[in-house]
Amino acid sequence: MTTRIEETKRRTPLYRDWTLLQLAALTLVLDQLTKFVVRQTLAWHHSWPHHGFFRFTHVQNTGSAFGLFQDQNLPLLLVSVVGVAVLAYIYRSQERPGLMMRTSIALMLGGAMGNLLDRILQGHVTDFIDIGPWPVFNLADSAIVVGLIMMGWLLVIRRDKATDTTAATADAGIAPSTCPLCDGPMIGLPNGARCADCGVRERILTPEEREP
Repeated sequence: MTTRIEETKRRTPLYRDWTLLQLAALTLVLDQLTKFVVRQTLAWHHSWPHHGFFRFTHVQNTGSAFGLFQDQNLPLLLVSVVGVAVLAYIYRSQERPGLMMRTSIALMLGGAMGNLLDRILQGHVTDFIDIGPWPVFNLADSAIVVGLIMMGWLLVIRRDKATDTTAATADAGIAPSTCPLCDGPMIGLPNGARCADCGVRERILTPEEREP
């Protein structure tokens, strides 16, 4: 119990993870700066250049990313607040979040805050990146998508790692000391172990079950 309490105390809270917060702040600043430049230099619904596959087009988006769910600014504002809370919860649920996990959370957090700030101050989100037939988007949308892809990839890697570790430890009849899913501490059980953080269980085969 003492070890568990000490590990909880050593866990860095989100508001003290300066690397994550600085990357999120950089994402937010770049997003707001580019939107400000577009609003000051490009008239609404105008493009520069006028023709081409890649253009800058000033669009006022009252929907979500890539122009979905138009004229739903208030509900999407609430969704953005919930999204930020979910990201904070995901960070809190990680015993020792790695650099890639922290980077993905930072990108999504900075992007969500950028669009949220637009909805509060402007009543809409400024979009300007216009690529071919793709809906117009902004840097915040890009950061959120990249962060989601990174987190999804990490979850797939962890699932594969958990599967491999489970098979190896079960075959050897040894309970793992750390969780193969979240790297949390494992609590010994009569027939295996259980993660103290995420609750995943590892069943250990008996000698009779291991025999071919």
